[in-house]
Amino acid sequence: MKRVFIVLALGVAVLSSALGVVYSRHQHRELFIELQALRAERDRLNIEWGKLQLEQSTWGTHVRIERVARKRLHMAAPEFRDIVVVKND
Repeated sequence: MKRVFIVLALGVAVLSSALGVVYSRHQHRELFIELQALRAERDRLNIEWGKLQLEQSTWGTHVRIERVARKRLHMAAPEFRDIVVVKND
């Protein structure tokens, strides 16, 4: 009787260990898939960030600002004769 109990206990231990391994592998696979998706999203966001930085630098160039000032605001650089230099002594 004692021997049957030991064999049964060992069988339950082996079965529970096997189920633990299966559950652990399943979790590993799910987490790996999630990690790959997050890496892909990170890469996509890095590309978008680079594009936005390039766009921002383009919008802030002096040539573009001058063009907008001339067209939309009807501004122009003053003539040389209209420039007054103020000195602070």
